[in-house]
Amino acid sequence: MTETKLPGNTSLPSSPGALQALINADKGTYKYSIEDFFKNPEKTGYQLSPDGNYFSFLAPYERRMNIFIQKIGEEKATQITHDTDRNIGGYFWKGNNRIVYVKDSGGDENFKLFAVDKDGQNATDLTPFDKVKIELIDNLKDQDDQIIIGMNKNNPMLFEPYRLNIQTGEYQQIATNNNPAEPITQWMTDHDGKLRIAIQMVDGINQKVIYRAEEDSEFQEVFTTNFKVSFQPLFFEFDNKDIVFVSSNVGRDKSVIVRYDMVKKEEVGELLFEHSDVDVSQLMYSKKRKVITGVAYTTWKRHFHFFDKERGDLQEKLETKLAGYEVALASSSKDESKYMIRTYSDKSLGAYYFYDKATDDLTKIVEVGPWIAEEDMSTMQPIQYQSRDGLTIHGYLSQPLGKEKEATPTVILPHGGPWFRDGWGYHPEVLLLTNRGYNVLQVNFRGSTGYGRDFWEKGFKQWGQTMQHDVTDGVNWLIEKGITDPKRIAIYGGSYGGYATLAGITFTPDLYTCAIDYVGVSNLFTFMQTIPPYWKPYLETLYEMVGHPETDKEMMIANSPALHVDKIKVPLFVVQGANDPRVNIDEADQIVQSLRDRGIDVPYMVKYDEGHGFQNEENRFEFYKAMTGFLYTHLK
Repeated sequence: MTETKLPGNTSLPSSPGALQALINADKGTYKYSIEDFFKNPEKTGYQLSPDGNYFSFLAPYERRMNIFIQKIGEEKATQITHDTDRNIGGYFWKGNNRIVYVKDSGGDENFKLFAVDKDGQNATDLTPFDKVKIELIDNLKDQDDQIIIGMNKNNPMLFEPYRLNIQTGEYQQIATNNNPAEPITQWMTDHDGKLRIAIQMVDGINQKVIYRAEEDSEFQEVFTTNFKVSFQPLFFEFDNKDIVFVSSNVGRDKSVIVRYDMVKKEEVGELLFEHSDVDVSQLMYSKKRKVITGVAYTTWKRHFHFFDKERGDLQEKLETKLAGYEVALASSSKDESKYMIRTYSDKSLGAYYFYDKATDDLTKIVEVGPWIAEEDMSTMQPIQYQSRDGLTIHGYLSQPLGKEKEATPTVILPHGGPWFRDGWGYHPEVLLLTNRGYNVLQVNFRGSTGYGRDFWEKGFKQWGQTMQHDVTDGVNWLIEKGITDPKRIAIYGGSYGGYATLAGITFTPDLYTCAIDYVGVSNLFTFMQTIPPYWKPYLETLYEMVGHPETDKEMMIANSPALHVDKIKVPLFVVQGANDPRVNIDEADQIVQSLRDRGIDVPYMVKYDEGHGFQNEENRFEFYKAMTGFLYTHLK
């Protein structure tokens, strides 16, 4: 769909012929094709029905991922959705007979909610509204016909909660959110599905925690704090009274797990769990047995700490049976006697297994990506180095097999967000690039989440500055270690990673050989002006974190690559989804047009059925073929 026209400047995307030349540029011979890394899995996304008698999964139908249902013990599966324009974005069982799922249109992220019976009958569009985005508040596992969702139907900026009947489509608004000056940005229910807690923005930069003892009571303020302080309610104690489990960094640098009394407005009892190096935000529990089972946290990879012997024993047993892989409980029956298990590693998409706790039988259901042999894939190694101002920066280095001791061409891969972090696991981009002979360096630069409040805040108003220095220092670390050829280094990233790519070739123009910008920000001013309406409540927060267009004008000018294209001197490939609601297509158009005005031909791929990243299989194939052709041309 590269040639489809849009209003405005329609001459920017490169011609299909020019892009095809890029696709054909990689002259190497490889055991694995682009399709091997990026094709849709044959089967994935397995879930158990609440009664444990069926499992559901996603599988391709006319190149789009759709939902199938299969009775346990039988071979035949029933396809219950038939979408051909877009992948199913996610789904869950609602009772033993009905499936609820979401899907957007062309990557616009205005997700709509649908329901269908497990035999494919009674399909219902539950949210038949145009340009309305929904969010799930509570799937109400104990109420077969009801869920609670948020919708910005009345005001595009504000999400209000509705109780929705998934059989009839009838809905009832259960609270208001009609004050743009103090919008509610999060709702939380108790174990009975009663709406009890909300987080409200005040002045755009402070957060007010409000609480009510009963759903028909008025909300009362618990406390107000700056957005930099994290107070994330997780779930109530099992008696549904006033005690809530919270991930909090109040008075601390790292987030920990505590109990909090919403009436007395204080932490109660002993701290449940903390880690000296990273934030802890995931607390697990057994809904059936009503016990806290453990926490999960991430250092260089995911770890567990169990409070509950039964859950700990189950994990140990599964890890023994499935040695060599990470093991996760993908879903369970309501009585917690049957489980769907998922394995994975840095080299494999892993497999799904069905585990019957009563019989201790573990049955393999499917390999998710059996066409890739693990022995052919590279290892993702944790690394760390010191930034120029003394911070410890963590990241990951993946090297081509057999070339670990050579100075090999390298692709620097900064993550998106930027308030996010890279983690260890299966990354198809990384495996593709190492398979093609490149090192890959992923850096959790300052501003990345998970390493505490101080490390996160050190990235505020540092786009293109110390955040970028951390990436640059990583490149120099590779050079000093003799890991890379300093004359063959590319930088590639998406979203904020796309910004870091443009900043890299703009502000350190001699460091990189070429670059690929994928749905990246190019101009800090226009980025702020084109955010989706439901981000508007966070605008003052964005000003604090990125920069204010008036009071930080000079800084934002200095760090907007689109305003300094005269400094760019290496080849650049730009890729964009036309429907991207987060990073408007104008961000890509600006950088391409400015460079072309200087007589520099910038290959530019636009997909008009995509948004913030490519979901459709055929678009992924075309992009990554063009990417490897571009890298082959300039690094090999």
